[in-house]
Amino acid sequence: MIQIENAFQATARDLAHRFAPRAAEWDQSRSYCWENVTEMANAGLMGMTIPTEYGGQGASFFDVALAVEEVAKACTLSARILVEANMGGISAVMAYGTPEQKAFCAPIVLAGDKPAICITEPDAGSAATEMTTTAQRSGDKYILNGCKHWITGGGVSKLHLVFARVLDENNNELGIGGFIVHRDPEQGIDPEGFDIVSRERTMGLCGMPEATLVFENVEVDADFAVIPPSGFKRGFADLMNAYNSQRVGAGTIAMGVAAGAIEHAKRYLKERHQFGRPIAEFQGLQWMLADMDTSVHASRLMLHEAAKSRGPNGSQFPDMTMAARAKLFASEAAIKVVNDALQMFGARGYGAAEPLERMYRDVRMFTIGGGTAQILRTQVAGSILEMRTPQTRYQPEEMTYGLQAAE
Repeated sequence: MIQIENAFQATARDLAHRFAPRAAEWDQSRSYCWENVTEMANAGLMGMTIPTEYGGQGASFFDVALAVEEVAKACTLSARILVEANMGGISAVMAYGTPEQKAFCAPIVLAGDKPAICITEPDAGSAATEMTTTAQRSGDKYILNGCKHWITGGGVSKLHLVFARVLDENNNELGIGGFIVHRDPEQGIDPEGFDIVSRERTMGLCGMPEATLVFENVEVDADFAVIPPSGFKRGFADLMNAYNSQRVGAGTIAMGVAAGAIEHAKRYLKERHQFGRPIAEFQGLQWMLADMDTSVHASRLMLHEAAKSRGPNGSQFPDMTMAARAKLFASEAAIKVVNDALQMFGARGYGAAEPLERMYRDVRMFTIGGGTAQILRTQVAGSILEMRTPQTRYQPEEMTYGLQAAE
């Protein structure tokens, strides 16, 4: 057990005690945990990384990691929301947005919104640069057209950072950029042509909508284009750096779920008696528990290292390789830890009387979403070898030695 290191962690731990009894409810009803979101917003955890001049607390990614672990032990869904209210899309806006964009987005997130980062498309998943969604300039607006798939929070998020191929008024491609799209039907804000057309039925994290979004001639004010300092041509790489923080967050959720599973296992090993003694006295289970604890501790160290790091060239986001390595290790370790904890419970772990079956379903997605384990391995290998490792058919001709993978 790590010691409480700051107020954010202490606050999150207090909230987690209230969240734990509700977690099964959100899972079974496949409902978004609005009650928990309200409590996190009231406690100052939503948008905690937003700078103080925009109403936030200027918290670090390390602060977020400490809080996320505590929440994830109790409710994976709430932890997922906490990550995306502090990392990913909102961190990209706070890093690269104009003062007006920051002032617009900050109060929405602080009030409880989980911004949706819209990159994935039906035919552009890991190969994000193959996206076909376009944003064409038309006077003082951009016109969005395309489809986004597996968008986390689609239908409940108010803010959307939509990635699209940018075209000028003469149809010349300028690169890939991000566009802030605001949707809040309850407040009468429902952009024409922006539709939530379907929701996936998922194995875990059942209360979080994973939706398909369609944009048909959606008008976005040019002032809502997020343009990094390097411009559209190379700006996509800058915007994707925000994913480094999101990956640290996702890995931390997985690690937190695993840590929670260990706490349940510890309790059960002491309570359950077989052959006339507590099963905690059986060496086979003791060794399993020791391996589980070691994996979680190693994951925590890697994630904290990544959370505290900074990318090259003064980037405020975590180092890409550290983030990829940490998420890769933590997500795969968490699946095994939770699986082993469930095994310790036997048939009881397989049933719904204990939270292990839900935790196992929840944690399974973290080797997929936010960068698959295979893509992360490719990134880490590219960094080690100091070479680009494109996966296209013409890969051998493009592989370039002596270049950092982050370039």
